[in-house]
Amino acid sequence: MKNFYRDAGLLISIGALVILLAIMQSYIYTCNTTVFWLTIPFVVLIGGFAVGKLIQVTRKTFQYYARIDEELEYKKHLSVNSFPMSALITDKEDRIVWCNEKFSEEFPECCDYGMSIKDITTIPSQKFFERDGTVITYKDSIYRVFARVPNENEAHELTLLFFKNITEFKKLETEKRLSHPVVVLAMVDAYEELINGCLESEKAHVSVQIDKLMEEFVDQTTGILRKISSDRFIAVIEERHIQKILDGKVEILDKAREIFVNDRLNVTLSIGIGRTAKTINESEILAQQALEMALGRGGDQAAVKTVSGFEFYGGVSKGVERHTKVRTRIIANSLLELVSAADRVYIMGHKFSDLDSVGSSIGLTCAIKNLGKEAYVVVDRETSLAKQLIDLFPAQSGEQPLIIPPQKAVDEISEESLLIICDTHNPLIIESSALYEKAKKVVVIDHHRKMVKHIDNAVIFHHEPYSSSTSEMVTELIQYFGNAGKLKAVQAECLLSGIMLDTKNFVMKTGVRTFEAAAVLRKMGADTITVKKLFASSIDSYKRKTQIVAEAEVYRKCAIAACDFYADDLRIVAPQAADELLSISNVDASFVLYKTMTNEISVSARSMGAINVQLVMEAMGGGGHQTMAGVQLKNMDIKTATDTLRKAIDDYYINVIKVNSGEKKGEN
Repeated sequence: MKNFYRDAGLLISIGALVILLAIMQSYIYTCNTTVFWLTIPFVVLIGGFAVGKLIQVTRKTFQYYARIDEELEYKKHLSVNSFPMSALITDKEDRIVWCNEKFSEEFPECCDYGMSIKDITTIPSQKFFERDGTVITYKDSIYRVFARVPNENEAHELTLLFFKNITEFKKLETEKRLSHPVVVLAMVDAYEELINGCLESEKAHVSVQIDKLMEEFVDQTTGILRKISSDRFIAVIEERHIQKILDGKVEILDKAREIFVNDRLNVTLSIGIGRTAKTINESEILAQQALEMALGRGGDQAAVKTVSGFEFYGGVSKGVERHTKVRTRIIANSLLELVSAADRVYIMGHKFSDLDSVGSSIGLTCAIKNLGKEAYVVVDRETSLAKQLIDLFPAQSGEQPLIIPPQKAVDEISEESLLIICDTHNPLIIESSALYEKAKKVVVIDHHRKMVKHIDNAVIFHHEPYSSSTSEMVTELIQYFGNAGKLKAVQAECLLSGIMLDTKNFVMKTGVRTFEAAAVLRKMGADTITVKKLFASSIDSYKRKTQIVAEAEVYRKCAIAACDFYADDLRIVAPQAADELLSISNVDASFVLYKTMTNEISVSARSMGAINVQLVMEAMGGGGHQTMAGVQLKNMDIKTATDTLRKAIDDYYINVIKVNSGEKKGEN
């Protein structure tokens, strides 16, 4: 209507201007006053007639536009009121001022004048002005609510809200997500070793029980199952069932342990699940990575691989020792090829190196030197906990040193050099990160359970979580080095000290291969009495150990000792105290907390196998073995760290102990 008034005024102005121009033109052409005044009436008459016609036409046009404008206003109101989407107008106080018919149908209890929008949702109204609005749930329906953002010149008294019903869309979206296929890979841990020595009928009986267990597992879902080898299975299961399986803590792991072989060994499974993949192919890749992680952590557990990381379930029983050494021989041959192609070899362990780390490094270095290759052990003597081993190999004048500091190795390493990392696969705790970054070829030899953040660029990743120690693994490897693997007595004693440290004098995590490795070292001349002396400590260290033991408290069958003092030898004394606490009756695990020189809180955890201290330490950000683990806590005092440890123990009892003991999930 505003455009009509503007056009009408413009036409009248043009008509008046035409009359004025006609009068001026008649005067200019005649230059006669008498003629001019005689022509004025005619000009005015003609111009007035034209203006009259113009006004008549303008009036009709005005009436037309007025009818259109009135009808448009009515249609606007009618369109909003009968709009197929719920609409609502609120004031500054979020009170309902007006709503359309659709809103009254969908929100019959909330359409009265003056009611608050908070009767519908508790989401702040500011969320409605976001680009995509916000999603709310009202009764059984889901809506996307968005508001029209007013211009700067518009009044802000009222707000127009639209409620788009997306319930059906959300149902389709949920159904698509729940029906997404997930690949599950399952493997029987150490199947060949498990059935070794069994009668054919017993093998068949165990195989049938495993097959039946897997079939019952998949029959509870809408998935499919295929057996791809004697000990491997692949299943494709919908996402809706995967979540139920995980909520039940993957109960098939517990049921598998109920299958016994010769009434002495029980079956354990390792399961890899690939979730959040876009395709089945990608899900299979994720499942394979998850299965490798589960096996690397010792088996008897399920690992779930998503695009954001890993989740673990189970892992409460001891791993089955592998008796075959076929893989060790293959690794040894590959390692020999890498050593022969390298100009020199550097071998290092982890920070604050212990007897296993240094001992395995020295044993492997000496074997490589016997091959005629230039090799060095890289150790920081100032921070090492195995100074007694380092002191056994002083640098001789005129000879190449066996042990060098990390900085020297960093300065000398070349692109043709080989770096071997022993007793760790975590890049965050290696002896020298700078040396690792400069190395072009890396080999990892470790026995700790696999962590998510592991060295992933190794040419050879020799990982045996079933081994007692890295020294045991190195002892097996050098047996395939020929005559170069025959070490001197003092060198063999370094390897034996590492085995004795991690097995607690052949008590913990000791298998047949552990004694075989010890026998090989003993044959080389290793003296057990000499090795025992390497574990000797001063009288002051012994007093500190007894003080820690005396101040320990028992909590849920766990001995917890918190040291409120600092000493230079606490990194050695604390683990010894943790071992000592295990000798107390009714104690299944021990935890010793102490301060480090960097003002961090370190926790040394030990167990006899009844409690998986690795899971407890992983909950606090650490890791390790089932019977030996640890963690370092930053920005905490002793009291806070102790409370955190107690909570981790509580969670372990809730999520692992109770579930595996058969208690109902609702009691957790």
